[in-house]
Amino acid sequence: MANLVTIRAGFRQFPGWLLFAAAGIAIAAGGAEVAHAADPQAYRVEIASTGRDSLDNTIEATSELKSLQKSAPVSPFGLIMRARSDEDRLETVLESFGYYESTVSITIEGRKIKDPDLGEILNALPAQSQAGVSVKFTMGPLYHLRRIDIDGSLPDSVRGALGLAPGAPAAAAYVLAGGARLLTALQEQGYAFAQVDPPVAYEDRTLPLLDLKFHVTAGPRVKIGAIRFGGLQRVRASLVRSRLLLHTGERYSPDAIERARRDLLELGVFAAVSVQTGAAVDGRGGLPITFDVSERRRHAVSLNALYSSDLGGSGGVTWTNLNLFGRAERLSVSAAVTNIGGSAATGLGYNTGAKLLKPDFGHRDQTLQFAVTAVKQSLQAYQQKALTTGTSLIRKLSSAWSASLGITSASETIVQEGTTRGYTLVAIPFGLTYDSTNLSSPIDDPVHGMRDSLTVTPTHSIGATSATFLITQLQLAAYLDLHALVPVPAGRSVIAVRALAGLASGAGEYSLPPDQRFYGGGAGTIRGFRYQSVGPAFPNSGNPIGGTAITAGSIEFRQRFGKRFGAAVFVDGGKVSARSPPPLPVPLPVLPPALPPPPNVFHVGAGTGIRYYTPIGAVRFDVAVPIKRYTAKDDRFEIYVGLGQAF
Repeated sequence: MANLVTIRAGFRQFPGWLLFAAAGIAIAAGGAEVAHAADPQAYRVEIASTGRDSLDNTIEATSELKSLQKSAPVSPFGLIMRARSDEDRLETVLESFGYYESTVSITIEGRKIKDPDLGEILNALPAQSQAGVSVKFTMGPLYHLRRIDIDGSLPDSVRGALGLAPGAPAAAAYVLAGGARLLTALQEQGYAFAQVDPPVAYEDRTLPLLDLKFHVTAGPRVKIGAIRFGGLQRVRASLVRSRLLLHTGERYSPDAIERARRDLLELGVFAAVSVQTGAAVDGRGGLPITFDVSERRRHAVSLNALYSSDLGGSGGVTWTNLNLFGRAERLSVSAAVTNIGGSAATGLGYNTGAKLLKPDFGHRDQTLQFAVTAVKQSLQAYQQKALTTGTSLIRKLSSAWSASLGITSASETIVQEGTTRGYTLVAIPFGLTYDSTNLSSPIDDPVHGMRDSLTVTPTHSIGATSATFLITQLQLAAYLDLHALVPVPAGRSVIAVRALAGLASGAGEYSLPPDQRFYGGGAGTIRGFRYQSVGPAFPNSGNPIGGTAITAGSIEFRQRFGKRFGAAVFVDGGKVSARSPPPLPVPLPVLPPALPPPPNVFHVGAGTGIRYYTPIGAVRFDVAVPIKRYTAKDDRFEIYVGLGQAF
């Protein structure tokens, strides 16, 4: 083998860095050589199978003959040089998988690439013809590990971290991962200056076996020393110190340092946070740590636009101050015009509001929120003008769980079926959310995990009807990356499922203000049916009344193509029902009787759409149709255009 160095005691010695060059490094190391010629030589390449799918995939990804075939045309001489480069590159891949006695043979037009006449043969090919390139392998035995030794000082508590076992294949990724695990375990135990040298491998001259030797230097065990911050401008240092998860005197841990770095980023006021560790310990055995931060711009302006054939178009602007008083307080002011056209809208509307968030209020990971919103809606179900104010306390319970408790008040005027009523609502909403999608940015598509929420809202209504009721809503969403089940690239093929259940108890259908009732149809529930059209309706106009209970669900398959495009197919279903008011005497307004909703009618819609991925998220275009139209008002199809996935 070309990697031989010396022969000692019946074994051949290999330097670990060369013997175990990882397959991933081999892929990255291949430069994109481009040979420009007056007459590029087209070619077709056939790569024989090794019998192992994972090895075949790595070979194909590593081969420049394959990857540059269309993107980088070459001259006849350039084709020969590319093939010679592939021979060395693919032999490295074979060795990285544990096949140290295998060879690569590449021929062009049936000739070996070292044939001195090959250049003339290629030059003599007819114009527009493709040269045939063949890549074949002579597979040697798969080497296995026999003995693994560790040389140097090593605490007993981390010896098992190497994770290498005799008899396992001597694949580079497997061996190098063991050394990385050992180094990580040492550092997590406080050995900040630990070193694990690349392994030295010895090959048995008679058997396909390798003996490994790792040299380890643990070094001193250290603690976290002085913690400093660099780059702070408007953000107060007291906020950062109170927020920091790391403290002087704790045992040194790279994982704890990284968690602290990510936690500072979650404040939302830093564009970047990096960590610098000292080169030596201080007099008390502590290692100094410096967090260098880069603050985001204080102000931000964003535009948004949506369109659906039922609700029409909407457009708005949001102005945000990311650091109002120096402690990461966030003030957002927004204004939007809504219901520009649309089959479910009867006129223009607006949605304006302001929101102030104060993080770490009274407790770490606890946010105080103030909000005020003014809304006008002109819908077939009702026309509404409302002013809502609210205060809530949001507590992060863990990396996935959070809870909220608040109090809100609303003063609103609602017109339904020509009758105008005024309401004053006071509510105490409680919420519990769970999110295990682990997204680094809210604009990213979820590909695994769950997003769930439960809200329970006791409400007292004063006005046209005086009632006390409880609204409970449960929303579940789960995401499955098909990479875990079938051999497809990770994050490219995803099944998304959502479910919604809601119930209003303590008041009947007419006792509830119209905006507190449940409605089905639209992008949030059942695509293919007009917004708010699923459920009980008035007999004369056919306009929606709303109900006291809703159940809905969706299943969607999402597939990405290339870098920018994707597609989705989906099926939604659900129903809205009404139940009789409670037996208590409740004064009700005089309203036309409702059409009795057909029992257990489950509306189903289906559709498909395309996605275009941009730096600010996926632009979504969906078309959905009702599987069955129940009334003359049901549209034949609905169109939805927006930013981000439907759920």
